[in-house]
Amino acid sequence: MLNFSEQPHKRKNLLTGEYILVSPHRSKRPWQGQVEDLAPDDRPQYDPKCYLCPGNARADGTRNPEYKDSFVFINDFSALLADTALDSFDEENLLIAETERGICKVISFSPRHDLTLPEMEVGEIAAVVDLWQREFGDLSKHEWIKYIQIFENKGSIMGCSNPHPHGQIWAQSSIPVEINKEEAQQLSYFKKNNRTLLQDYISLELKKDERIIVDNAHFVVVVPFWAAWPYETMIVSKRAVPSILEFTEEEKVDLAKTLQELTIRYDNIFATSFPYSAGMHQAPVNSGDQAGWHWHMHFYPPLLRSATVKKFMVGYEMLANPQRDITPEQAAATLKQQETVHYKSKKR
Repeated sequence: MLNFSEQPHKRKNLLTGEYILVSPHRSKRPWQGQVEDLAPDDRPQYDPKCYLCPGNARADGTRNPEYKDSFVFINDFSALLADTALDSFDEENLLIAETERGICKVISFSPRHDLTLPEMEVGEIAAVVDLWQREFGDLSKHEWIKYIQIFENKGSIMGCSNPHPHGQIWAQSSIPVEINKEEAQQLSYFKKNNRTLLQDYISLELKKDERIIVDNAHFVVVVPFWAAWPYETMIVSKRAVPSILEFTEEEKVDLAKTLQELTIRYDNIFATSFPYSAGMHQAPVNSGDQAGWHWHMHFYPPLLRSATVKKFMVGYEMLANPQRDITPEQAAATLKQQETVHYKSKKR
């Protein structure tokens, strides 16, 4: 019988078909790595220099409206451009490239500069969910768009260039690598079982109740059995739908509550504004069959031992495959122990 808490072992990621190495015995080793000072979190409610605050001018001179909830606009420094001409390059079938079209948008979650998702009210987060749904629907009407990635980078260590609470949407003319992997795995499972892979996976996780963090009427939050990042989680809709377009009003409110609870638990682990990269994985658009797709949202936070100690993907992980020391079960236990009242609220 494999001992998950003591023996080195591999775990299969059902969504990609790839493996992660788990080395639980290594979590006992003393830490002598880098420790960084925490930056003070003393942001004002409004920052006149912030290009996301209401009424302020952005880099291209456009002035934001005096918005009251959430606000979306085309990224002033878009990674993808809608007017890129179709072209390709192939030299001896060794040097290969082709142009990529796209539309990149920024979503300001709140007019307040000093808030993050866990500090917002459920109604305010629900307004963000509404905007995500509307934008997904509008972008999918462009027939040349094949995939829409909704995501958030939170915290400077995740490359976030502005502390104002915001996320992004990149819509592009091809299907990205990670989505291709997940599509293949989900479609293969669906063809064999006539159920989505995540339906059956979540049913098993709920039955075992070892890695479940949140369980409400419409969503489950789980530390995946194959999690690579220390406190990685995944939100999965209980109803098997291919995209956010299918969510009812009740489901959207429940998603807002789920996002609030999960991110509060994150912040409470180390009493800090917990950094992460998070994003939805959902069915490609304008690409035909969506069979097997089941909406879910990944959270990849880097903090490992404290607010100042990060997990890095280096060495073996860059050259071979991901590896972790604390087990997903240990991470789930830590997340479950956290209160659902934000640590800042308790200090007020």
